[in-house]
Amino acid sequence: MRNKNIIMLLIGGLILTGCGQEPDDKENPQHQSTTSTDQQARAAQQAATKVAEQRAAAAKAAADAKAKALVQQEAQQYSDKQALQGRLQEAPTYERAAKAKATHISNPGTARYQQFDDNPVKQVAQNPLATFSLDVDTGSYANVRRFLNHGQLPPPDAVRVEEMVNYFPSDWVINDKSNNKELVPASKPVPFVMRHELAPAPWNEQRTLLKVDILAKDLKSEALPASNLVFLIDTSGSMYSDERLPLIQSSLKLLVKKLRDQDNISIVTYAGDSRIALPSTSGNHKDEINAAIDSLNARGSTNGGAGLEMAYQQAAKGFIKGGVNRILLATDGDFNVGIDDPKSIELMVKKQRESGVTLSTLGVGGDNYNEAMMVRIADVGNGNYSYIDTLSEAQKVLNSEMHQTLVTVAKDVKAQIEFNPAWVTEYRQIGYEKRQLQAEDFNNDNVDAGDIGAGKHITLLFELTLNGQKASIDKLRYAPDQKSAKSDKAKELAWLKIRWKYPQGKESQLVEFPLLPTTNAPSEDMYFRAAVAAYGQKLRGSEYLNNTSWQQIKQWARQAKGQDSQGYRAEFIRLTELAEGLDNLQN
Repeated sequence: MRNKNIIMLLIGGLILTGCGQEPDDKENPQHQSTTSTDQQARAAQQAATKVAEQRAAAAKAAADAKAKALVQQEAQQYSDKQALQGRLQEAPTYERAAKAKATHISNPGTARYQQFDDNPVKQVAQNPLATFSLDVDTGSYANVRRFLNHGQLPPPDAVRVEEMVNYFPSDWVINDKSNNKELVPASKPVPFVMRHELAPAPWNEQRTLLKVDILAKDLKSEALPASNLVFLIDTSGSMYSDERLPLIQSSLKLLVKKLRDQDNISIVTYAGDSRIALPSTSGNHKDEINAAIDSLNARGSTNGGAGLEMAYQQAAKGFIKGGVNRILLATDGDFNVGIDDPKSIELMVKKQRESGVTLSTLGVGGDNYNEAMMVRIADVGNGNYSYIDTLSEAQKVLNSEMHQTLVTVAKDVKAQIEFNPAWVTEYRQIGYEKRQLQAEDFNNDNVDAGDIGAGKHITLLFELTLNGQKASIDKLRYAPDQKSAKSDKAKELAWLKIRWKYPQGKESQLVEFPLLPTTNAPSEDMYFRAAVAAYGQKLRGSEYLNNTSWQQIKQWARQAKGQDSQGYRAEFIRLTELAEGLDNLQN
């Protein structure tokens, strides 16, 4: 019994002992917490390491891609450079032209323009006569347009206001007596009619604007004389770019369309040497003529003198008595080999015009453009100067106005206006600065002057100070009394005389017109051409505009735009807006 109790006590103690013991981690909660924190730290470290490794891999991949791209770019640049060097080695004469083509905007600093000053205000009491040559070119307008379209204001000497004003076609014909604008029909042998009108000068309320229109008689297509034309084309390296030789080629094809069977054409080219690209060919072989034009390529230097001599030889071979015998010189004006002295070229052209061969010039390009040479050669050659900046301009000059460009109805044309001091105190001629003549030159048939083509319309503009308006110059103390004009002439504002020769004539003819004060309402044409005159004067920085703004000029042009069937006036308004923007940027 006693042993049984002892056994029971031992078993109970063991049970109590087992119930009182717990595992070690439950007995030490602090140890449990430390272990968990270490595990979390290790996990975070592993995650951070993984992110860093991923970022490093991405950065390496990006760097490798960039390095690969740079290697490819350098390889391409090297390839391009090698190709360019190869091309230049194959065609060294094109290097200068390629550089010019890369410069989109021409540098006016390398072009050559003849310097001139604006016509001054003159007192009628002291200088009653305005004498000048009636030569009408339009090249300045197109050249100025090129500058503006290329984002540049033109050099002042590139702007000739009379060429701006006379650029725009007129719908006036000789039998048109509409609006009763003092139309004065000439007698039958005289190839002109004249009209004039007056209006307040839009830029100065103290001035009156006088516009004189002179219209040469036109000829019907079937009445046009046969033509012997020589295209003298500059194919030197400087003519390589698209706006030079390729434009000339397209332009000449427009003229070819107008050729008739009785017309003959030949093509002479000049570069380092000269050659006949097409001997004299009848106008009914248009495919042959166009193929010769397409075959032209730019190369070499510019031996203009030799080309000119060969062109005159071709003109002499195909000379048509009583017809149109004319050379059309198409170039950027850069004569740099051969007869490059302007005086020598002028003497050659002057000598040849006496034989009946005239010369017109077609200018292209901008960089190194020698406009002074182009204008002078055309003047001496009794021809026209035109500038071709677009194919549309070529269409105007060589197609729609071809008879005005090629067919002369009067040569050595001079004008002289005598202002009546009973009406006019002062006058200023707008434009024609390079056409001024001495008063005694008017009656001297040996003095060369301009030629006028069939159907050509000429506008003259004078800014007048009438008696009663505020004058710019003080009245002369000892001037004759302004009221002393004879009573039978007192109603005349001025007197216009025109002297000219017939195309085959040697002696000059004379026609005279009175310019009377008029109270008729000014025409739209009057106001539009006044706006164009203001545009040209503002581009030149004229002192006579009294701070006239571009906005005002645009407004005048818009109000007088008229029907504008050909869009020339709308284009003018756009050019005025361009000039305004460029002027604002510059100033």
